[in-house]
Amino acid sequence: MAYLISYRKASDQYTDYILAAPEGSTELCTIDGVTYVSIPDGQVLPSQPEQISSSVSEVTLTDELRADIHNASIHIAVISKRVAEQISQRYSVTDEIKLLRTAPSEEFDIYNEYAESCRAWGRAEKAKLGL
Repeated sequence: MAYLISYRKASDQYTDYILAAPEGSTELCTIDGVTYVSIPDGQVLPSQPEQISSSVSEVTLTDELRADIHNASIHIAVISKRVAEQISQRYSVTDEIKLLRTAPSEEFDIYNEYAESCRAWGRAEKAKLGL
């Protein structure tokens, strides 16, 4: 599982200073000037530019911060979209509504098992990002 780092980007008239992140890292989003980056498990941050080094820290996720990152991250939006696409490849919205109205039934159980497997995939992808 990955862990999260936060920092504040800096710039001067010549350069933008951003996190020197290990391979496989993913910038998730920036909220109120703080940028959140997912670092793969086992990877260590290299030395950072002095212009940002004092702002770099490991994140302790609260429920509120997790929700904020979920709402702000394009990566999380893409995962959520893929989950919906996986479900819609097999079931139209009309089919889903019909199945929900007929629950409990064997057909609903089959649909629900498939939808839950798609959601489990999405949760696993988010966990890979440390969320």
